[in-house]
Amino acid sequence: MKKASIVSIGNELLSGQTVDTNAAHLSRELLAIGMPVASSYTVADEIAVIVRALNLAGGDADIILATGGLGPTDDDLTRQAFAEFLGAELQMHEELLQKMQGFFARRNLQMPEKNRIQAYIPAGAKALPNNRGTAPGIIAEADTKVFVAMPGVPSEMKQMFAESVLPKLRQLIPDQAVVVRKLRCCGAGESIIAEMLGELMQRGRNPLINCTPESGIVTLHIIATAGSGDEAQQLVENSEKLLRNVLGDLVYGTDGQTLADVVGLELARRGKTIALAESCTGGLLAKLLTDASGASKYFTHGWVTYSNKAKIGEIGVPADLIEKHGAVSEAVARAMARGAREKACADYAIGITGTAGPSGGTEQKPVGLVYICVDSNDESQVRRCQLSGDRGSVRRRTAQTALNLLRLQLPH
Repeated sequence: MKKASIVSIGNELLSGQTVDTNAAHLSRELLAIGMPVASSYTVADEIAVIVRALNLAGGDADIILATGGLGPTDDDLTRQAFAEFLGAELQMHEELLQKMQGFFARRNLQMPEKNRIQAYIPAGAKALPNNRGTAPGIIAEADTKVFVAMPGVPSEMKQMFAESVLPKLRQLIPDQAVVVRKLRCCGAGESIIAEMLGELMQRGRNPLINCTPESGIVTLHIIATAGSGDEAQQLVENSEKLLRNVLGDLVYGTDGQTLADVVGLELARRGKTIALAESCTGGLLAKLLTDASGASKYFTHGWVTYSNKAKIGEIGVPADLIEKHGAVSEAVARAMARGAREKACADYAIGITGTAGPSGGTEQKPVGLVYICVDSNDESQVRRCQLSGDRGSVRRRTAQTALNLLRLQLPH
């Protein structure tokens, strides 16, 4: 199976001044045509460093895609590095120079002398047209491998890749397919899910199962490779059935679905409504629910009752309940949810109270302690959570846990 490697070139990427969106875009595009990415390198604008990266990438993969460093300034050294790597001299291409001059002329500008360097291509390599800028790309073959250099400007790179590189790559892999399916899970940690799956997560298996945790959500990536798309698709579907049988209700959705999407669809399908009373999450749960278009069908009210006064005055939490148990308690979470549901005349309500940190914790009620209540006419369920991480992490995981509790409480 042919694989690709990506080399991102630019000091601005290493300094954090620019986010490398090109590598992510190329990885997605390559996977879509059945070519996995074996490695990715980010290097400085130095000829020796770029040459070293090209050698490393060539050892990893059959197709090497480099982005950045094709501009006209002194720090743009990719074409020189390609020439050194290929053992070739840079040659002036008159047609490229004329095209660049025309680019400036159409804008009533005189082409700076520095732009002439962009008309030079290593001997034996070919130029790739750039219909959005002045920097042509470079494509060359060396030792049965294909090396490509494209501009770092995302809009220029994307068009060049789509028009000039992608068609060639498709020709190289007519009998190669990769299909990816994502299963979204909530309710157990990464290590627990890995133990449950056992040998299904062994390296070298096809489909390969990868695992990515984030804010209480564990995403399982099912990656199947085969000689055809249909064959790879069948491998993915067979593995998905195995995973669902093992994980059960831990799986809430696939691919790009969020917990809020799944819960919202189920509430809308059943014609049910939800109200919220949030304290430590500060309205984050309301945001997640209303991120989905059509949320007005099921989301009716949301209160951010951050202070005790708000809890008492807005949703009717008894003052003596707070006095007796404290604001961060099971009793108050239950009263918040019940008060919100009754005041909103909703079918379901969620009450959240806790200490997100970094201050405010005590020995009895440490930072990260959160109580979540899901209340309905049929039942009132409270979950006590002791969450780790910074303030943002605690708030995000609390909101996701609340959505998952509601999901599990909705009739199946």
